[in-house]
Amino acid sequence: MFLTLLALFVIVPFVELYILIELGKSIGALPTLGIVVITGIAGAALAKHQGLGVWQRIQAELSHGHMPGDVLFDGVLILIGSVLLLTPGILTDITGFILLIPPGRFMVKKYVKAWVDKKLQSGQMTYYTHTGFDEY
Repeated sequence: MFLTLLALFVIVPFVELYILIELGKSIGALPTLGIVVITGIAGAALAKHQGLGVWQRIQAELSHGHMPGDVLFDGVLILIGSVLLLTPGILTDITGFILLIPPGRFMVKKYVKAWVDKKLQSGQMTYYTHTGFDEY
């Protein structure tokens, strides 16, 4: 867990900064800044479009009396992708776009579901369900 947090909050920003500096040396500062701004704008538009689509699918599932588990998972991945696109950097932008486009999200979802299933089967992860309503 510590190494994961170290990678997320220390190593990834350093790598992103290095890539942006090198890209700036190669193509110039203004084009590099332009790429960061354009990916942010494009990502926000894509996140809005995908997020609204997921919201409509959640409402449709609930109106038919179904639990929208898979759709909620899509929503979480879209949220993560959106946050990554707001973070300046090339690697985070690529990862964010992968999570926002349906084929990329499908691949990630498939991998994460398999990982969660493995953790549940081994007992390293548990979940609790609650049925019925509590009376107050």
